[in-house]
Amino acid sequence: MPEVLRILSRLTPRPVKHGVKLWLRPEYRDPRYRELERLRNLTRYQADTTTLMGEPIRILDAGAFLTMHKEIVEEAIYHFRTQNKRPYIIDGGANIGVSVLYFKQVYPGAHIVAFEPDDAAFSLLKVNVGSRGYDGVTLVNKALAATDTSLSFAAEGAYAGRLARAGDSSTASVPAVRLRPYLDRRVDLLKLNIEGAETEVLEDCADLLGNVERIVLEYHSFAREGQSLHTLLSVLADVGYRLYVRSVHSAWPLQPFIDIPVHLGMDLQLYVYAYRDWQGREKP
Repeated sequence: MPEVLRILSRLTPRPVKHGVKLWLRPEYRDPRYRELERLRNLTRYQADTTTLMGEPIRILDAGAFLTMHKEIVEEAIYHFRTQNKRPYIIDGGANIGVSVLYFKQVYPGAHIVAFEPDDAAFSLLKVNVGSRGYDGVTLVNKALAATDTSLSFAAEGAYAGRLARAGDSSTASVPAVRLRPYLDRRVDLLKLNIEGAETEVLEDCADLLGNVERIVLEYHSFAREGQSLHTLLSVLADVGYRLYVRSVHSAWPLQPFIDIPVHLGMDLQLYVYAYRDWQGREKP
């Protein structure tokens, strides 16, 4: 079994092969499966502690955690191949740390800088990362933005907190920082899940993206605002990336002229992968 599969098998109750889930028959269920069922039955926005990833991890909300675990651990959406024993990873929007824990399991020597502006999520991020005694992890309690300033932030209570937009309520002020200073050397992976700030952040540092080998980000389109997808893709294409785009939601509507659901104010969420040449994949 390849090393990455052995690692992932310790983090999930389902086996993973090349990032694809393989469902187990009931007779193969283990204690982690029972923990999965327990989490599914918890009330939303109820803080808890889970052992689904082995050592205890504190969570804000079981539904959000299960979504992150499914995508990051089971489906391995951030996995990449590298010969670098100490890859430099920037994690924009680290939330409670599922992505950081995944990166350190798969790339133990990684140097990670993780940003999270939500104070409630950041407090658990510190606990979850600190309890494991990882070296090479820097946690930054700030939002990523196009300016170094303080900005209004709307907390959602789980994993969808964002820099405040028109109509958002219950906002607080959070410090924000530009991404530029962190791109002063080769970056093996830039991961951005910053709930709508992704286009302006990348525009602000477009001239430094030549230092970044790979980017994986979530694009957010807000139903009451103009879309910036064309700008985002142009920024990436103009600096030489090849792009792959797919929907965040597997059950996205097949008849968008008839109905497009709006979730948390968003009418479109996409994963955008940007990479240089073929980087470990077979050329067609």
